[in-house]
Amino acid sequence: MQKFTLHQGIVAPMDRENVDTDAIIPKQFLKSIKKTGFGVNLFDEWRYLDHGEPGQDPASRQSNPDFVLNQPRYAGASVLLARKNFGCGSSREHAPWALEQYGFRAIIAPSFADIFFNNCFKNGLLPIVLPQATVAQLFDEVAAFTGYQLTIDLERQVIVRPQGEEIPFDVVPFRKYCLLNGFDDIGLTLRHADKIKSFEAERLATKPWLAHTMVA
Repeated sequence: MQKFTLHQGIVAPMDRENVDTDAIIPKQFLKSIKKTGFGVNLFDEWRYLDHGEPGQDPASRQSNPDFVLNQPRYAGASVLLARKNFGCGSSREHAPWALEQYGFRAIIAPSFADIFFNNCFKNGLLPIVLPQATVAQLFDEVAAFTGYQLTIDLERQVIVRPQGEEIPFDVVPFRKYCLLNGFDDIGLTLRHADKIKSFEAERLATKPWLAHTMVA
């Protein structure tokens, strides 16, 4: 998993409440058994005017010019600004996969659905909860300034506005530790690889029959 320490990026505003996971990555794209390739279909039903199916060439599809991510001023955005209850609906882990593979590193909103919130941390995304009034101010600033960027300092737990003003945010220490070090669940386990190997060697030395495969 990619580490998150200090990130500066263009902010894209998703000015909708209750954005669910089926809107983030529609159900037809969940057929893939791979964990990659979902970014191209992020917000598919909003980004395109035609119905999308897995394997389609995006260049052959008709983009929706009114959708925020298709507007030139938000090209390359890596911070998503959202309204309350972002990521509600079904608990598909494909939603944070799609957001991360599109290029987003952080999402700022007044509230998130619990399962989506936890899945973000496990996939290298930083979800940040801020007061609704603060989020509303950020929406106004993004609308007023083309190329509006924020700097997110996870170590210090602050968001830095372009003019230098800092906005503090909370994050659970364990989640912060995992993001700073790039540890997903597997990475956390692999920290103890030497101890695991030592345990397995000792167990086989005392119980050698465990090394044999039973024949039916």
